[in-house]
Amino acid sequence: MSTLLTIIALGLFLGMRHATDPDHVVAVTTIVSRERTMLHAAIVGALWGLGHTVTIFVVGSAMILLKLTISPTLGLAMELSVALMLILLGALNLTGLMNRGIEWLINRGYLPGIHAHVISGRMIFHGHDGYRGNGAVFRRLPSWCGKLGLFHIVRPLAVGVVHGLAGSAAVTLLVLATITQPGWAIAYLLVFGMGTILGMMLITAALALPYAYTWKRFAHLNQGLAIASGVISVSFGLLLCYQIVISDGLLTGHPSWTPR
Repeated sequence: MSTLLTIIALGLFLGMRHATDPDHVVAVTTIVSRERTMLHAAIVGALWGLGHTVTIFVVGSAMILLKLTISPTLGLAMELSVALMLILLGALNLTGLMNRGIEWLINRGYLPGIHAHVISGRMIFHGHDGYRGNGAVFRRLPSWCGKLGLFHIVRPLAVGVVHGLAGSAAVTLLVLATITQPGWAIAYLLVFGMGTILGMMLITAALALPYAYTWKRFAHLNQGLAIASGVISVSFGLLLCYQIVISDGLLTGHPSWTPR
């Protein structure tokens, strides 16, 4: 019993701490800059944490059970995917290309049964039957799904999956260094994921506070905050690219990679 409680406490604590990694915070800040309530931001954080947990659990379990190893080149390539994603998120936030791309698909009939309009920077979808989204499928989903919008649900999930891919090796190696039994190690990964979800929910809710406060009262300030989050995301992504490609030597014959 004491071993179980130790695993739960340690996993939750380290999972919540893992959510505060700079690349995680930068990514979710860019996403929640368009949210108007702390509740929706917390849901976005939970979705990010869910995507992150799924990848950590799948990749980590494979490493534990199949005794897989990750080469320095592959490890750096996974970290590079996070850097590129940060640049993409920032660029989409600054240019509004995502909303325009979705609108283009709708206008060309590639998303039948849906029409959309923009409210306060968010693309809102409606089906012809009056439900948000596409007919009967959306009637079975919770109300917050319609309020967030399908694409605003998929985005944090996808971002979380990419972050989990980059961090899975480090988390699993840390587990294997302290927990030798495969069953306990996999259980720890699940608890760690729950801690990450909880920590990211708290972070996104806190990050959304200035956006929720300013979007009605100070429209120009709110727009400035959204632009700033995009600039920070692009800049941080470029910095990571430089570190991974140049400093760590991803494209050389002898890359240097330390799981983190």
